[in-house]
Amino acid sequence: MKQAEFKRRRKQLMAQIGKNNIAIISSAAMRPRNRDVDYPFRQDSDFYYLTGFNEPDSLAVFIPERKEGEYILFCREFDEKKALWEGAHAGLEGATQDYGADDSFPITDFADILPGLLENKGKVFYPMGRDSELDHNILEWLLHIRTQSRTGVTAPGELVSLEHILHEMRLFKSAAEIQLMKRAAEVSAKGHVRAMQKCQPGMFEYQVESELIYSFMRQGLRAVAYPSIVAGGKNACVLHYTENDAKIKRGDLLLIDAGAECDHYAADITRTFPVSGRFSPAQKQLYQLVLDAQLSAIEQIKPGLPWNLAHETAVEVITAGLVELGLLKGRIPKLIKDEKYKQFFMHRIGHWLGMDVHDVGDYKVDGEWRALEPGMVLTIEPGLYIPVNCKTVDKKWQGIGIRIEDDVLVTKNGYEVLTNGVPKTIAEIESIMQAG
Repeated sequence: MKQAEFKRRRKQLMAQIGKNNIAIISSAAMRPRNRDVDYPFRQDSDFYYLTGFNEPDSLAVFIPERKEGEYILFCREFDEKKALWEGAHAGLEGATQDYGADDSFPITDFADILPGLLENKGKVFYPMGRDSELDHNILEWLLHIRTQSRTGVTAPGELVSLEHILHEMRLFKSAAEIQLMKRAAEVSAKGHVRAMQKCQPGMFEYQVESELIYSFMRQGLRAVAYPSIVAGGKNACVLHYTENDAKIKRGDLLLIDAGAECDHYAADITRTFPVSGRFSPAQKQLYQLVLDAQLSAIEQIKPGLPWNLAHETAVEVITAGLVELGLLKGRIPKLIKDEKYKQFFMHRIGHWLGMDVHDVGDYKVDGEWRALEPGMVLTIEPGLYIPVNCKTVDKKWQGIGIRIEDDVLVTKNGYEVLTNGVPKTIAEIESIMQAG
């Protein structure tokens, strides 16, 4: 992503912070995996959103209308030995030349410099409660500044959560962000198609997962957006199943929930398909019900419509279908009111999607479900999960878990499904598996 995009975001943030105030945010830290080995570094989404700076041990400061420069970046100094062992890093010069900082200072000096930047400011915006060290430091600095009141220096009088502003900004995707999400969706879709084509009875779930990862990496995206779910048979009834170590059996369904990440932006796709290449009659009936619910819910994604309308629509379709199939008994309105469908569809229809797979942004505003607006991206993912020990339903339904999930962009006139590259009708799935 071009630096102009990050500059635009910083400008928007500082316009909302206002003059005579200050915002502070720290990077993610390296996390040890075991002796002398760290987990792969992934930058904090909020920090990256504003800076594009992909190094640990960093701190960004934003001071609207500061004459010496509004954007200050504290980071590691360039170290030739570190560069030899671990690769290139920006250093102080790179922070200004390559990442648009107006000023850069060694991260080791932040405790000496920041208290002075806080002086005579009205409000401090920062991610309250997320970084215990930053929380502690800010309180210590404020107490120190207050001891200097006789010199005419004043301390900020208000601490404000930075997320309130920042997460509302992140909820609305720019054209550049949408392009990255489309790329993530395209790569993820091809991975799902490959998994369908390669799946065979007798394979292990992790072997199918390896086909996904291979496909993602082959196309240039090395990071997954979240741990992949590859769940055969009854395992699909465990919503966040990630063991992926069971043998896949003929006659079972395989549920795959997986997505790649492109420059910090996630895709999130779920498909369910028959291991043997053909749905059984019971599997076909439940699958078509979930698909009908998803298609109906997607039609409710339009500017001005409330967020929850898609969920309510899916609930109506699923409840009516469960009654028709005999899994529920009673009047449909009463069953919905009493939430009887939750025996088999226990989660909501979806979530915001962006830099985090469960992305930031409020779902309600002033206690009311918020209206959809262009630039929002969300998932639509109804499901049905019939555990093997569910004695209230016929045995033919037991052990079947189905979810169908797509990523949907709210557009000016309606919606765009970003993940259409994966087939989801019964005929399409059976055709692609037979061909594979």
